[in-house]
Amino acid sequence: MNSELFVSLAGHKMTVVAADAVYTKPFETTVVLLGPGQTTDVLVTAHAAAPGRYYLGARVYASAQNVPFDNTTATAIFQYKNAAGCPPTGAGAGVGGHTGLGRPRSSGNPGRAGPAPMFPMLPANNDTNTATGFSNLIRSPGPVKVPGPVTQEVFTTIGFGLFNCQPGPFCQGPNNTRFGASMNNVSFQLPNTVSLLQAHYHRIPGVFTEDFPARPPVVFDYTSQNVPRALWQPVKGTRLYRVKYGAVVQMVFQDTGIFAAEEHPMHIHGYHFYVLATGFGNYNPRRDEAKFNMVDPPSRNTIGVPVGGWAVVRFLADNPGVWLVHCHIDAHLTGGLAMALVVEDGKTELQTTMPPPLDLPLCGL
Repeated sequence: MNSELFVSLAGHKMTVVAADAVYTKPFETTVVLLGPGQTTDVLVTAHAAAPGRYYLGARVYASAQNVPFDNTTATAIFQYKNAAGCPPTGAGAGVGGHTGLGRPRSSGNPGRAGPAPMFPMLPANNDTNTATGFSNLIRSPGPVKVPGPVTQEVFTTIGFGLFNCQPGPFCQGPNNTRFGASMNNVSFQLPNTVSLLQAHYHRIPGVFTEDFPARPPVVFDYTSQNVPRALWQPVKGTRLYRVKYGAVVQMVFQDTGIFAAEEHPMHIHGYHFYVLATGFGNYNPRRDEAKFNMVDPPSRNTIGVPVGGWAVVRFLADNPGVWLVHCHIDAHLTGGLAMALVVEDGKTELQTTMPPPLDLPLCGL
């Protein structure tokens, strides 16, 4: 929930065939980068020269400098059937085996019996080159029709900030501050009476406003390690951005160096989008549009915006409603690293927001 992970299987290669439930151009790899909210489908051929036991391992990719993280390694065991010295596996043996009557039986803990499994060569926790290299390999299986021309564009900073607070258990930042997060300097506040979609559908006033800025309110050197402290404190708000039905929306996510730059897995509810390009430093359209992949960009619903960098995504707004856009690292989301899109209804019944079900649980009661 709070970390991206490097994942590797000792002694085997993995063939990536899909990401976020969409087929990709297959490629072989020894390591997968997996962020919160992302899925990756891989195929593994069990043809080890020495059939036995192999660890599947996962460890944190910690892109932020000088920020504590969980340094443990999660493991599972990939075991060949009937390998020499290994406990029996399969039907009728081991944990999860079944008797002829269909009742499970246990033979202790087979994971602790037999020879020690081989451990994978996982990247270092701060290996941004491996993280970037893996992400750049994900492409669509063939040429795609990228929507265009762009009719609405949002350039949004993503990153951290500090709020002033009274000393106490919830005021753990430097100099009587607490940590927060924001997009375009707005730290998102979820409503506590009705949901955003209910408020939109029933036209309930006072729940949100539609003034999320399409550009940063202040232009600065976003990825500098010395951002002026005057820019560190965001404003709180429930600000949404209105999108016309059928609009071609392009969003530029720009990481900042406020407190610490970090890779953020950005997720858009209700949509898959094409990832046209990613890069490091400050996004410059005059320079970076030449890098757009307009042939076979990957279709994702969560994209890791590189640490101290940017990502450009594009989609057709054909799903009406209210859709959250947020960092999928849970602590960042609760800190305010989110906004929401209000996609207008189209002209036909299938292009309009569905009414709430009769048994919809009421929020805030």
